[in-house]
Amino acid sequence: MAEDRLIYLPLGGAGEIGMNCYVYGYGAPDAERLIVVDLGVAFPDMETSPGVDLIFADIAWLAERADRIDGIFITHAHEDHVGAVGHLWSRLRAPVYARRFTAHHARRKMEEQGQDPENVRIAGIWPETVEAGPFTVGFLPVSHSIPESSSLVIETKAGRIIHTGDFKIDVAPGVGEPFDRALWTEAAKPGVKALVCDSTNVFSRHEGRSESTVGPEIQRLVAEQTGMVVATTFASNVARVRTLAEAGVASGRSVCLLGRAMRRMIEASVETNVLSDFPTTVSPEEARDIPRDHLMLIVTGSQGERRAASAQLSRGKYLGLSMDEGDTFLFSSKTIPGNEKGVIRIMNAFSEMGVDIIDDDNGRYHVSGHANRPDLATMHELVAPQIVIPMHGEHRHLREHVKLASASGRTGVLAPNGTCVSLSGNKPEIVEFVETGRTYLDGAVQIGALDGVVRDRIRMALNGHVVVTMILDEEDAPLGDPWVELVGLPETGRSGSSLTDVMEADLGQFLQRANDKTLLDDAKLDEGLRRVARQTALDEIGRKPEVTVVVSRLS
Repeated sequence: MAEDRLIYLPLGGAGEIGMNCYVYGYGAPDAERLIVVDLGVAFPDMETSPGVDLIFADIAWLAERADRIDGIFITHAHEDHVGAVGHLWSRLRAPVYARRFTAHHARRKMEEQGQDPENVRIAGIWPETVEAGPFTVGFLPVSHSIPESSSLVIETKAGRIIHTGDFKIDVAPGVGEPFDRALWTEAAKPGVKALVCDSTNVFSRHEGRSESTVGPEIQRLVAEQTGMVVATTFASNVARVRTLAEAGVASGRSVCLLGRAMRRMIEASVETNVLSDFPTTVSPEEARDIPRDHLMLIVTGSQGERRAASAQLSRGKYLGLSMDEGDTFLFSSKTIPGNEKGVIRIMNAFSEMGVDIIDDDNGRYHVSGHANRPDLATMHELVAPQIVIPMHGEHRHLREHVKLASASGRTGVLAPNGTCVSLSGNKPEIVEFVETGRTYLDGAVQIGALDGVVRDRIRMALNGHVVVTMILDEEDAPLGDPWVELVGLPETGRSGSSLTDVMEADLGQFLQRANDKTLLDDAKLDEGLRRVARQTALDEIGRKPEVTVVVSRLS
Protein backbone atom coordinates (compact mmCIF):
# COMPACT_ATOMS: atom_id res chain seq x y z
CA MET A 1 0.00 0.00 0.00
CA ALA A 2 1.38 3.41 -1.04
CA GLU A 3 2.46 5.76 1.72
CA ASP A 4 0.42 8.89 2.43
CA ARG A 5 1.68 12.02 0.73
CA LEU A 6 1.31 15.80 1.08
CA ILE A 7 0.60 17.63 -2.18
CA TYR A 8 0.31 21.23 -3.37
CA LEU A 9 -1.61 22.04 -6.56
CA PRO A 10 -2.33 25.57 -7.86
CA LEU A 11 -5.37 25.81 -10.14
CA GLY A 12 -5.28 29.59 -10.50
CA GLY A 13 -3.01 32.45 -9.45
CA ALA A 14 0.34 30.79 -10.20
CA GLY A 15 1.42 32.08 -13.60
CA GLU A 16 -0.98 35.02 -13.54
CA ILE A 17 -2.17 37.67 -11.12
CA GLY A 18 -5.82 36.99 -10.35
CA MET A 19 -8.38 34.16 -9.88
CA ASN A 20 -6.40 32.57 -7.04
CA CYS A 21 -7.21 28.95 -6.23
CA TYR A 22 -4.78 26.60 -4.47
CA VAL A 23 -5.27 23.01 -3.32
CA TYR A 24 -3.48 21.05 -0.59
CA GLY A 25 -3.96 17.33 -0.16
CA TYR A 26 -2.88 14.66 2.31
CA GLY A 27 -3.42 10.93 2.14
CA ALA A 28 -2.89 7.97 -0.14
CA PRO A 29 -1.98 8.95 -3.73
CA ASP A 30 -5.08 9.79 -5.77
CA ALA A 31 -7.23 9.49 -2.64
CA GLU A 32 -5.97 12.47 -0.64
CA ARG A 33 -8.27 14.51 1.55
CA LEU A 34 -8.23 18.09 0.24
CA ILE A 35 -8.50 21.68 1.36
CA VAL A 36 -8.87 24.70 -0.93
CA VAL A 37 -7.24 28.06 -0.32
CA ASP A 38 -9.06 31.00 -1.95
CA LEU A 39 -11.64 31.11 -4.74
CA GLY A 40 -11.01 34.31 -6.65
CA VAL A 41 -11.85 35.97 -9.93
CA ALA A 42 -9.99 37.81 -12.65
CA PHE A 43 -11.50 40.60 -14.70
CA PRO A 44 -12.06 40.59 -18.48
CA ASP A 45 -10.68 42.89 -21.14
CA MET A 46 -12.03 43.70 -24.58
CA GLU A 47 -9.10 42.10 -26.40
CA THR A 48 -9.24 38.60 -24.92
CA SER A 49 -12.68 38.29 -23.30
CA PRO A 50 -15.16 40.80 -24.76
CA GLY A 51 -18.55 40.92 -23.07
CA VAL A 52 -17.52 38.56 -20.29
CA ASP A 53 -18.40 39.60 -16.72
CA LEU A 54 -15.91 37.59 -14.63
CA ILE A 55 -13.21 34.97 -15.13
CA PHE A 56 -12.74 31.96 -12.83
CA ALA A 57 -10.11 29.28 -12.53
CA ASP A 58 -11.28 26.03 -14.09
CA ILE A 59 -12.09 23.87 -11.06
CA ALA A 60 -13.15 20.75 -12.98
CA TRP A 61 -10.39 18.66 -11.36
CA LEU A 62 -11.50 19.83 -7.93
CA ALA A 63 -15.22 19.44 -8.58
CA GLU A 64 -14.67 15.81 -9.61
CA ARG A 65 -13.20 15.25 -6.13
CA ALA A 66 -15.69 17.38 -4.18
CA ASP A 67 -16.47 14.51 -1.80
CA ARG A 68 -12.85 14.66 -0.61
CA ILE A 69 -12.80 18.40 0.22
CA ASP A 70 -12.75 19.12 3.97
CA GLY A 71 -12.72 22.91 3.85
CA ILE A 72 -12.30 26.10 1.83
CA PHE A 73 -10.13 28.76 3.47
CA ILE A 74 -10.22 32.39 2.31
CA THR A 75 -7.17 34.48 3.17
CA HIS A 76 -8.69 37.95 2.63
CA ALA A 77 -11.51 39.84 0.96
CA HIS A 78 -9.94 40.99 -2.29
CA GLU A 79 -11.95 39.92 -5.32
CA ASP A 80 -9.12 37.84 -6.75
CA HIS A 81 -9.29 35.70 -3.60
CA VAL A 82 -12.97 35.67 -2.56
CA GLY A 83 -14.88 36.81 -5.65
CA ALA A 84 -15.79 33.34 -6.96
CA VAL A 85 -17.04 31.83 -3.69
CA GLY A 86 -20.72 32.33 -4.46
CA HIS A 87 -20.39 31.24 -8.08
CA LEU A 88 -18.37 28.05 -7.51
CA TRP A 89 -19.45 26.85 -4.06
CA SER A 90 -22.33 24.71 -5.36
CA ARG A 91 -19.79 22.51 -7.20
CA LEU A 92 -17.61 22.02 -4.09
CA ARG A 93 -20.06 22.15 -1.19
CA ALA A 94 -17.48 22.27 1.61
CA PRO A 95 -17.54 24.59 4.63
CA VAL A 96 -15.90 27.96 4.01
CA TYR A 97 -13.69 29.46 6.73
CA ALA A 98 -12.62 33.09 6.97
CA ARG A 99 -12.02 35.83 9.50
CA ARG A 100 -14.91 38.14 10.36
CA PHE A 101 -14.35 40.92 7.79
CA THR A 102 -13.65 38.47 4.98
CA ALA A 103 -16.57 36.27 6.04
CA HIS A 104 -18.88 39.31 5.83
CA HIS A 105 -18.03 39.66 2.12
CA ALA A 106 -18.05 35.91 1.46
CA ARG A 107 -21.54 35.59 2.98
CA ARG A 108 -22.84 38.44 0.82
CA LYS A 109 -21.44 36.74 -2.27
CA MET A 110 -23.10 33.46 -1.27
CA GLU A 111 -26.45 35.21 -0.79
CA GLU A 112 -26.17 36.97 -4.17
CA GLN A 113 -25.90 33.55 -5.86
CA GLY A 114 -28.72 31.94 -3.87
CA GLN A 115 -26.45 29.94 -1.56
CA ASP A 116 -26.84 29.62 2.21
CA PRO A 117 -24.47 32.16 3.83
CA GLU A 118 -24.30 29.98 6.94
CA ASN A 119 -21.90 27.75 5.02
CA VAL A 120 -19.33 30.50 5.67
CA ARG A 121 -17.91 30.11 9.18
CA ILE A 122 -15.98 32.74 11.11
CA ALA A 123 -12.55 31.66 12.30
CA GLY A 124 -10.38 33.17 15.01
CA ILE A 125 -6.71 34.02 14.66
CA TRP A 126 -3.73 31.73 15.19
CA PRO A 127 -2.95 30.00 17.57
CA GLU A 128 -6.69 29.19 17.33
CA THR A 129 -7.11 26.55 14.62
CA VAL A 130 -9.70 24.81 12.48
CA GLU A 131 -9.69 21.02 12.10
CA ALA A 132 -10.36 20.01 8.49
CA GLY A 133 -9.80 16.30 7.87
CA PRO A 134 -6.07 15.60 8.25
CA PHE A 135 -5.30 19.34 8.27
CA THR A 136 -5.12 21.76 11.17
CA VAL A 137 -5.34 25.32 9.84
CA GLY A 138 -4.75 28.62 11.62
CA PHE A 139 -5.26 32.19 10.35
CA LEU A 140 -2.01 34.09 10.99
CA PRO A 141 -2.56 37.89 10.80
CA VAL A 142 -0.49 39.70 8.21
CA SER A 143 -0.43 43.25 6.87
CA HIS A 144 -1.82 43.93 3.39
CA SER A 145 -3.97 46.57 1.67
CA ILE A 146 -7.27 45.29 3.06
CA PRO A 147 -8.30 44.62 6.67
CA GLU A 148 -7.87 41.26 8.41
CA SER A 149 -5.63 39.67 5.81
CA SER A 150 -4.17 36.37 6.93
CA SER A 151 -1.57 33.84 6.04
CA LEU A 152 -2.42 30.23 6.79
CA VAL A 153 -0.50 27.90 9.07
CA ILE A 154 -1.32 24.44 7.70
CA GLU A 155 -0.27 21.56 9.94
CA THR A 156 -0.11 17.98 8.68
CA LYS A 157 1.58 14.73 9.68
CA ALA A 158 4.06 15.38 6.86
CA GLY A 159 5.02 18.82 8.20
CA ARG A 160 3.94 22.43 8.51
CA ILE A 161 3.18 24.69 5.55
CA ILE A 162 2.81 28.46 5.71
CA HIS A 163 0.76 29.90 2.86
CA THR A 164 1.39 33.65 2.97
CA GLY A 165 -1.53 34.84 0.88
CA ASP A 166 -0.99 38.48 -0.14
CA PHE A 167 1.24 40.27 2.35
CA LYS A 168 3.70 43.03 3.09
CA ILE A 169 5.89 43.74 6.09
CA ASP A 170 4.25 46.86 7.55
CA VAL A 171 4.37 47.67 11.26
CA ALA A 172 2.04 50.69 10.84
CA PRO A 173 -0.63 49.78 8.25
CA GLY A 174 -3.23 52.23 9.61
CA VAL A 175 -6.13 49.77 9.46
CA GLY A 176 -5.75 46.08 10.24
CA GLU A 177 -3.03 44.33 12.19
CA PRO A 178 0.61 45.42 11.93
CA PHE A 179 3.15 42.80 10.95
CA ASP A 180 4.01 40.96 14.18
CA ARG A 181 7.50 39.52 13.87
CA ALA A 182 7.28 37.74 17.24
CA LEU A 183 4.05 35.99 16.24
CA TRP A 184 5.60 34.87 12.97
CA THR A 185 8.70 33.64 14.74
CA GLU A 186 6.46 31.57 17.01
CA ALA A 187 4.54 30.14 14.05
CA ALA A 188 7.78 29.10 12.34
CA LYS A 189 9.45 27.75 15.49
CA PRO A 190 8.47 24.06 15.10
CA GLY A 191 10.03 24.08 11.61
CA VAL A 192 8.37 24.78 8.29
CA LYS A 193 8.34 22.25 5.47
CA ALA A 194 7.24 24.75 2.78
CA LEU A 195 6.64 28.49 2.50
CA VAL A 196 4.14 29.10 -0.31
CA CYS A 197 4.78 32.74 -0.93
CA ASP A 198 3.42 35.88 -2.66
CA SER A 199 5.63 36.84 -5.63
CA THR A 200 3.94 40.00 -6.95
CA ASN A 201 6.74 42.50 -6.25
CA VAL A 202 9.79 40.24 -6.57
CA PHE A 203 11.29 42.61 -9.17
CA SER A 204 11.00 45.69 -6.88
CA ARG A 205 14.44 45.92 -5.32
CA HIS A 206 13.82 48.62 -2.70
CA GLU A 207 12.31 47.88 0.70
CA GLY A 208 8.55 48.25 0.90
CA ARG A 209 7.14 51.42 2.45
CA SER A 210 4.56 51.58 5.20
CA GLU A 211 1.01 52.73 4.56
CA SER A 212 1.62 55.35 7.26
CA THR A 213 4.11 57.21 5.03
CA VAL A 214 1.50 58.39 2.51
CA GLY A 215 -0.75 60.21 5.00
CA PRO A 216 1.37 63.37 5.45
CA GLU A 217 2.02 63.63 1.70
CA ILE A 218 -1.68 63.36 0.84
CA GLN A 219 -2.61 65.84 3.56
CA ARG A 220 -0.15 68.41 2.20
CA LEU A 221 -1.40 67.93 -1.35
CA VAL A 222 -5.08 68.32 -0.47
CA ALA A 223 -4.41 71.41 1.66
CA GLU A 224 -2.65 73.14 -1.25
CA GLN A 225 -5.55 72.85 -3.72
CA THR A 226 -7.94 75.74 -4.36
CA GLY A 227 -10.72 73.96 -6.27
CA MET A 228 -12.60 70.75 -5.60
CA VAL A 229 -10.41 67.71 -4.91
CA VAL A 230 -11.37 64.26 -6.18
CA ALA A 231 -9.31 61.20 -5.28
CA THR A 232 -9.57 57.59 -6.30
CA THR A 233 -8.01 54.46 -4.85
CA PHE A 234 -8.87 50.78 -4.53
CA ALA A 235 -12.18 50.63 -2.67
CA SER A 236 -10.87 47.72 -0.60
CA ASN A 237 -7.92 49.73 0.69
CA VAL A 238 -9.84 50.92 3.72
CA ALA A 239 -6.74 52.44 5.32
CA ARG A 240 -6.14 54.61 2.25
CA VAL A 241 -9.77 55.66 1.98
CA ARG A 242 -9.62 56.77 5.62
CA THR A 243 -6.32 58.60 5.00
CA LEU A 244 -7.88 60.47 2.07
CA ALA A 245 -10.98 61.33 4.12
CA GLU A 246 -8.86 62.58 7.02
CA ALA A 247 -6.85 64.75 4.64
CA GLY A 248 -10.07 66.28 3.34
CA VAL A 249 -11.37 67.03 6.82
CA ALA A 250 -7.99 68.48 7.89
CA SER A 251 -8.15 70.94 4.99
CA GLY A 252 -11.63 72.10 5.97
CA ARG A 253 -13.50 70.12 3.32
CA SER A 254 -16.65 68.06 3.48
CA VAL A 255 -16.04 64.50 2.30
CA CYS A 256 -18.34 62.53 0.02
CA LEU A 257 -17.89 58.87 -0.99
CA LEU A 258 -19.00 58.05 -4.53
CA GLY A 259 -19.39 54.51 -5.82
CA ARG A 260 -21.20 51.51 -4.40
CA ALA A 261 -18.02 49.47 -3.80
CA MET A 262 -16.47 52.29 -1.79
CA ARG A 263 -19.50 52.74 0.46
CA ARG A 264 -19.93 48.98 0.83
CA MET A 265 -16.33 48.49 2.01
CA ILE A 266 -16.52 51.27 4.59
CA GLU A 267 -19.89 50.02 5.86
CA ALA A 268 -18.53 46.47 6.16
CA SER A 269 -15.48 47.77 8.05
CA VAL A 270 -17.70 49.56 10.55
CA GLU A 271 -20.07 46.59 10.94
CA THR A 272 -17.19 44.20 11.66
CA ASN A 273 -15.43 46.65 14.01
CA VAL A 274 -12.43 47.04 11.73
CA LEU A 275 -13.13 50.78 11.65
CA SER A 276 -14.44 52.87 14.51
CA ASP A 277 -13.21 56.35 13.64
CA PHE A 278 -14.00 57.06 9.98
CA PRO A 279 -14.64 60.78 9.38
CA THR A 280 -18.20 61.99 8.92
CA THR A 281 -19.25 62.09 5.28
CA VAL A 282 -21.97 63.89 3.32
CA SER A 283 -24.35 62.43 0.75
CA PRO A 284 -24.09 63.28 -2.97
CA GLU A 285 -27.27 65.36 -2.59
CA GLU A 286 -25.70 67.39 0.20
CA ALA A 287 -22.43 67.69 -1.70
CA ARG A 288 -24.13 69.54 -4.57
CA ASP A 289 -24.79 72.53 -2.30
CA ILE A 290 -21.26 72.75 -0.84
CA PRO A 291 -18.79 75.27 -2.38
CA ARG A 292 -16.25 73.50 -4.58
CA ASP A 293 -13.25 74.68 -2.57
CA HIS A 294 -14.78 73.11 0.53
CA LEU A 295 -15.52 69.70 -1.01
CA MET A 296 -13.57 66.47 -1.49
CA LEU A 297 -14.90 63.44 -3.33
CA ILE A 298 -13.42 59.98 -2.85
CA VAL A 299 -14.50 57.86 -5.79
CA THR A 300 -14.28 54.37 -7.25
CA GLY A 301 -12.62 53.60 -10.57
CA SER A 302 -8.86 53.77 -10.00
CA GLN A 303 -8.35 51.21 -12.78
CA GLY A 304 -10.38 52.98 -15.44
CA GLU A 305 -13.52 50.86 -15.03
CA ARG A 306 -16.09 52.31 -17.43
CA ARG A 307 -19.05 52.20 -15.03
CA ALA A 308 -17.20 53.42 -11.93
CA ALA A 309 -17.62 56.92 -10.51
CA SER A 310 -14.35 58.35 -11.87
CA ALA A 311 -15.17 57.28 -15.44
CA GLN A 312 -18.67 58.72 -15.19
CA LEU A 313 -17.30 62.02 -13.88
CA SER A 314 -14.89 62.08 -16.83
CA ARG A 315 -17.87 61.79 -19.20
CA GLY A 316 -19.83 64.62 -17.59
CA LYS A 317 -21.95 64.36 -14.44
CA TYR A 318 -22.37 61.67 -11.81
CA LEU A 319 -25.21 61.95 -9.28
CA GLY A 320 -25.44 65.65 -10.06
CA LEU A 321 -21.74 66.33 -9.43
CA SER A 322 -19.23 67.35 -12.07
CA MET A 323 -15.64 68.49 -12.39
CA ASP A 324 -14.51 71.89 -13.60
CA GLU A 325 -11.42 73.83 -14.56
CA GLY A 326 -9.12 74.30 -11.57
CA ASP A 327 -10.22 71.12 -9.82
CA THR A 328 -7.71 68.40 -8.93
CA PHE A 329 -7.98 64.66 -9.51
CA LEU A 330 -5.62 62.36 -7.57
CA PHE A 331 -4.89 58.75 -8.44
CA SER A 332 -3.79 57.37 -5.06
CA SER A 333 -3.24 53.95 -6.62
CA LYS A 334 -1.06 51.96 -8.96
CA THR A 335 -2.39 51.11 -12.40
CA ILE A 336 -2.51 47.34 -12.75
CA PRO A 337 -0.83 46.19 -15.99
CA GLY A 338 -3.47 45.86 -18.69
CA ASN A 339 -5.60 48.74 -17.36
CA GLU A 340 -3.44 51.57 -18.73
CA LYS A 341 -5.70 52.43 -21.68
CA GLY A 342 -8.78 52.93 -19.52
CA VAL A 343 -6.91 55.05 -16.98
CA ILE A 344 -5.28 57.23 -19.66
CA ARG A 345 -8.64 57.72 -21.36
CA ILE A 346 -10.04 59.12 -18.10
CA MET A 347 -6.97 61.30 -17.55
CA ASN A 348 -7.29 62.84 -21.01
CA ALA A 349 -11.01 63.47 -20.54
CA PHE A 350 -10.30 65.33 -17.29
CA SER A 351 -7.44 67.25 -18.93
CA GLU A 352 -9.84 68.51 -21.60
CA MET A 353 -12.00 69.90 -18.77
CA GLY A 354 -9.05 71.82 -17.35
CA VAL A 355 -8.69 69.49 -14.37
CA ASP A 356 -5.21 69.03 -12.88
CA ILE A 357 -4.31 65.34 -12.71
CA ILE A 358 -1.87 63.87 -10.21
CA ASP A 359 -0.93 60.24 -10.61
CA ASP A 360 1.46 58.18 -8.55
CA ASP A 361 4.45 57.74 -10.81
CA ASN A 362 6.72 59.10 -8.08
CA GLY A 363 5.30 56.87 -5.32
CA ARG A 364 4.39 59.73 -2.99
CA TYR A 365 0.66 59.04 -2.78
CA HIS A 366 0.51 55.25 -2.93
CA VAL A 367 2.35 52.25 -1.48
CA SER A 368 1.92 48.67 -2.58
CA GLY A 369 0.20 46.06 -0.46
CA HIS A 370 2.71 43.42 -1.53
CA ALA A 371 6.17 42.58 -0.24
CA ASN A 372 9.09 43.83 -2.31
CA ARG A 373 12.16 41.71 -3.01
CA PRO A 374 14.06 42.62 0.21
CA ASP A 375 10.91 41.89 2.24
CA LEU A 376 10.52 38.51 0.55
CA ALA A 377 14.12 37.75 1.53
CA THR A 378 13.26 38.79 5.10
CA MET A 379 10.28 36.43 5.09
CA HIS A 380 12.45 33.55 3.86
CA GLU A 381 14.90 34.23 6.68
CA LEU A 382 12.22 34.62 9.32
CA VAL A 383 10.34 31.44 8.44
CA ALA A 384 13.44 29.44 7.44
CA PRO A 385 11.46 26.93 5.34
CA GLN A 386 12.92 23.79 3.84
CA ILE A 387 11.18 24.61 0.53
CA VAL A 388 10.00 27.88 -1.06
CA ILE A 389 7.14 27.66 -3.55
CA PRO A 390 6.36 30.98 -5.25
CA MET A 391 2.72 31.74 -6.06
CA HIS A 392 0.58 34.83 -6.82
CA GLY A 393 2.45 36.11 -9.83
CA GLU A 394 3.04 35.75 -13.54
CA HIS A 395 5.46 33.06 -14.68
CA ARG A 396 8.36 35.53 -14.73
CA HIS A 397 7.62 36.45 -11.11
CA LEU A 398 7.56 32.81 -10.01
CA ARG A 399 10.82 32.06 -11.81
CA GLU A 400 12.57 35.08 -10.33
CA HIS A 401 11.32 34.17 -6.87
CA VAL A 402 12.82 30.68 -7.25
CA LYS A 403 16.15 32.35 -8.06
CA LEU A 404 15.83 34.52 -4.93
CA ALA A 405 15.25 31.44 -2.79
CA SER A 406 18.14 29.58 -4.39
CA ALA A 407 20.49 32.52 -3.77
CA SER A 408 20.10 31.96 -0.02
CA GLY A 409 20.57 28.21 -0.28
CA ARG A 410 16.91 27.24 -0.13
CA THR A 411 15.13 24.81 -2.43
CA GLY A 412 12.77 26.69 -4.73
CA VAL A 413 10.05 25.01 -6.78
CA LEU A 414 8.65 26.53 -9.96
CA ALA A 415 5.02 25.36 -9.92
CA PRO A 416 2.68 27.23 -12.26
CA ASN A 417 -1.01 26.36 -12.50
CA GLY A 418 -1.62 22.65 -12.90
CA THR A 419 1.68 21.52 -11.36
CA CYS A 420 1.07 18.98 -8.61
CA VAL A 421 4.01 18.93 -6.19
CA SER A 422 4.59 16.23 -3.59
CA LEU A 423 6.04 17.74 -0.41
CA SER A 424 6.53 14.42 1.35
CA GLY A 425 10.05 13.39 2.26
CA ASN A 426 13.05 15.69 2.15
CA LYS A 427 12.86 16.70 -1.48
CA PRO A 428 9.91 18.17 -3.39
CA GLU A 429 8.84 16.23 -6.47
CA ILE A 430 6.56 17.18 -9.34
CA VAL A 431 4.27 14.15 -9.58
CA GLU A 432 1.56 15.17 -12.02
CA PHE A 433 0.33 17.89 -14.36
CA VAL A 434 -3.37 18.68 -14.13
CA GLU A 435 -5.23 20.33 -16.99
CA THR A 436 -6.14 23.88 -15.95
CA GLY A 437 -7.55 26.92 -17.62
CA ARG A 438 -10.31 29.43 -17.13
CA THR A 439 -14.06 29.60 -17.24
CA TYR A 440 -16.22 32.67 -17.75
CA LEU A 441 -19.32 34.24 -16.27
CA ASP A 442 -21.16 35.50 -19.33
CA GLY A 443 -24.28 37.26 -18.16
CA ALA A 444 -26.01 34.73 -15.93
CA VAL A 445 -24.29 31.65 -17.38
CA GLN A 446 -20.90 30.05 -16.73
CA ILE A 447 -19.14 28.94 -19.90
CA GLY A 448 -15.92 27.07 -20.53
CA ALA A 449 -12.90 28.40 -22.39
CA LEU A 450 -13.34 25.60 -24.95
CA ASP A 451 -17.05 26.27 -25.53
CA GLY A 452 -16.16 28.69 -28.33
CA VAL A 453 -18.43 31.51 -27.18
CA VAL A 454 -15.67 34.00 -26.40
CA ARG A 455 -13.64 32.87 -29.43
CA ASP A 456 -16.62 33.48 -31.75
CA ARG A 457 -17.28 36.85 -30.14
CA ILE A 458 -13.69 37.92 -30.73
CA ARG A 459 -13.87 36.78 -34.36
CA MET A 460 -17.08 38.74 -34.93
CA ALA A 461 -15.53 41.81 -33.31
CA LEU A 462 -12.44 41.55 -35.51
CA ASN A 463 -14.06 40.54 -38.80
CA GLY A 464 -17.66 41.77 -38.78
CA HIS A 465 -20.71 39.63 -39.45
CA VAL A 466 -22.95 38.82 -42.40
CA VAL A 467 -26.35 37.14 -42.18
CA VAL A 468 -27.45 35.47 -45.43
CA THR A 469 -31.14 34.53 -45.66
CA MET A 470 -32.91 32.64 -48.44
CA ILE A 471 -36.15 30.77 -48.99
CA LEU A 472 -36.76 27.58 -51.00
CA ASP A 473 -40.26 26.77 -52.23
CA GLU A 474 -42.11 23.45 -52.00
CA GLU A 475 -40.10 22.09 -54.93
CA ASP A 476 -36.78 23.13 -53.39
CA ALA A 477 -36.28 25.93 -55.90
CA PRO A 478 -35.01 29.37 -54.72
CA LEU A 479 -37.83 31.79 -54.05
CA GLY A 480 -36.09 34.94 -55.23
CA ASP A 481 -32.49 35.88 -54.54
CA PRO A 482 -30.89 35.66 -51.07
CA TRP A 483 -30.67 38.85 -49.04
CA VAL A 484 -27.97 39.87 -46.62
CA GLU A 485 -27.61 41.96 -43.48
CA LEU A 486 -24.22 43.44 -42.57
CA VAL A 487 -23.00 44.13 -39.04
CA GLY A 488 -19.73 45.92 -38.39
CA LEU A 489 -18.75 46.15 -42.09
CA PRO A 490 -18.36 49.10 -44.51
CA GLU A 491 -21.38 49.83 -46.68
CA THR A 492 -19.36 50.42 -49.84
CA GLY A 493 -16.54 48.34 -51.31
CA ARG A 494 -13.71 48.84 -53.81
CA SER A 495 -16.09 48.78 -56.76
CA GLY A 496 -17.88 51.85 -55.43
CA SER A 497 -21.12 49.90 -55.24
CA SER A 498 -23.10 48.91 -52.19
CA LEU A 499 -21.48 45.89 -50.52
CA THR A 500 -24.97 44.53 -49.85
CA ASP A 501 -25.95 44.78 -53.55
CA VAL A 502 -22.73 43.18 -54.79
CA MET A 503 -22.94 40.34 -52.29
CA GLU A 504 -26.61 39.63 -53.02
CA ALA A 505 -25.87 39.56 -56.76
CA ASP A 506 -22.98 37.12 -56.32
CA LEU A 507 -25.12 34.90 -54.08
CA GLY A 508 -27.93 34.96 -56.66
CA GLN A 509 -25.53 33.84 -59.39
CA PHE A 510 -24.32 31.01 -57.17
CA LEU A 511 -27.90 29.77 -56.76
CA GLN A 512 -28.53 29.93 -60.50
CA ARG A 513 -25.53 27.67 -61.05
CA ALA A 514 -26.34 25.31 -58.14
CA ASN A 515 -27.57 21.84 -59.08
CA ASP A 516 -30.31 19.88 -57.33
CA LYS A 517 -27.76 17.95 -55.27
CA THR A 518 -26.60 21.21 -53.68
CA LEU A 519 -30.10 22.64 -53.23
CA LEU A 520 -31.33 19.49 -51.51
CA ASP A 521 -28.35 19.25 -49.12
CA ASP A 522 -28.52 21.87 -46.32
CA ALA A 523 -24.86 21.42 -45.41
CA LYS A 524 -23.65 21.93 -49.00
CA LEU A 525 -25.98 24.89 -49.51
CA ASP A 526 -24.82 26.48 -46.27
CA GLU A 527 -21.16 25.98 -47.18
CA GLY A 528 -21.59 27.37 -50.71
CA LEU A 529 -23.42 30.51 -49.62
CA ARG A 530 -20.92 31.10 -46.82
CA ARG A 531 -17.96 30.74 -49.21
CA VAL A 532 -19.42 33.17 -51.77
CA ALA A 533 -20.25 35.79 -49.12
CA ARG A 534 -16.74 35.63 -47.64
CA GLN A 535 -15.06 35.80 -51.07
CA THR A 536 -17.18 38.77 -52.15
CA ALA A 537 -16.30 40.60 -48.92
CA LEU A 538 -12.62 39.82 -49.43
CA ASP A 539 -12.73 41.19 -53.00
CA GLU A 540 -14.68 44.31 -52.03
CA ILE A 541 -13.31 45.29 -48.61
CA GLY A 542 -10.27 43.04 -48.08
CA ARG A 543 -11.78 41.16 -45.16
CA LYS A 544 -13.44 37.77 -44.62
CA PRO A 545 -16.34 38.25 -42.17
CA GLU A 546 -18.11 35.69 -40.04
CA VAL A 547 -21.17 34.44 -41.94
CA THR A 548 -24.45 32.98 -40.69
CA VAL A 549 -26.69 31.32 -43.26
CA VAL A 550 -30.42 30.97 -42.65
CA VAL A 551 -32.29 28.72 -45.13
CA SER A 552 -36.08 28.36 -44.88
CA ARG A 553 -37.92 25.63 -46.79
CA LEU A 554 -41.63 26.03 -47.51
CA SER A 555 -43.49 22.80 -46.86
